[in-house]
Amino acid sequence: MAIIKSVFWNQEEHRLRVLWRFLVFLIVFVPLMGGSQALIYVLAPSLIQALNEKQGIQFLWGWTVSEWLMLGAILAALWIVGRWIDRRPFSDYGFHFSRHWWLDLAFGLALGAVLMTGIFLTEFLSGWVTIRGLLQSPPGVSFGQGLLVAFLLFLAVGIFEELFSRGYLLHNLAEGLNFKFWNAKVALVLAWILASLLFGAAHASNPNATLISTVNLVLAGLFLGLGYVLTGDLAIPIGLHIAWNFFQGNVYGFPVSGTPVNQVSFLAIEQGGQIFGPEGRLGQKRVS
Repeated sequence: MAIIKSVFWNQEEHRLRVLWRFLVFLIVFVPLMGGSQALIYVLAPSLIQALNEKQGIQFLWGWTVSEWLMLGAILAALWIVGRWIDRRPFSDYGFHFSRHWWLDLAFGLALGAVLMTGIFLTEFLSGWVTIRGLLQSPPGVSFGQGLLVAFLLFLAVGIFEELFSRGYLLHNLAEGLNFKFWNAKVALVLAWILASLLFGAAHASNPNATLISTVNLVLAGLFLGLGYVLTGDLAIPIGLHIAWNFFQGNVYGFPVSGTPVNQVSFLAIEQGGQIFGPEGRLGQKRVS
């Protein structure tokens, strides 16, 4: 009986083992997420059509509303499982707010902007992209309005994806893989790699995704997770994720993981056969 109990219960930590904790998290989170998305169908069905068509400001609004509702769902789910299942304070998911936390967030934002600027300059100087215009936005929509909606979108995306992939998943995997035959550092590295693989796989169904884009997003997951591994906080990954997406799509005009958020962008560009984004290929065709 004790052996069977040990499969489910960690006597030393006085809580469920990581696999069962994750299943409970899904049981809590999936209905909350489904309910949050159902609100869109009830309150704003036109946004659903816009999401399917992937065109115009309504598409951006629909995606933004969807992401903020999912962020609310995961915050509620993690508060519940953190208190009664994981048995940890919510701050342990990567939100040890302090002056240092906010400085790390600013560093992550700056780093994301600098890195994407380097990628754009590399592609521009290589002839892979050509600038066709400035201050692009959908018909009938002011550039400022479109840019604000896009920023709100990537604010929610950055917090949601980092909170799930790193703050929750990586953290719990590191605890679950901390076996007696290796130390906690080995477990952390293994969790970092596994969480990054899952991060890449989660984007494999995005529009125009390829094997190369998935592999590159696994590498991006490793890079995003590094800040969390080194600091134990989500400030750097969240800042990096937000700035990376925003500068990629709405400053330099690339698609973001296959999605056309670049309908609003400072630069309107033409790319050499690339419709996923810079992560989609090892190289691109030159633009004639």
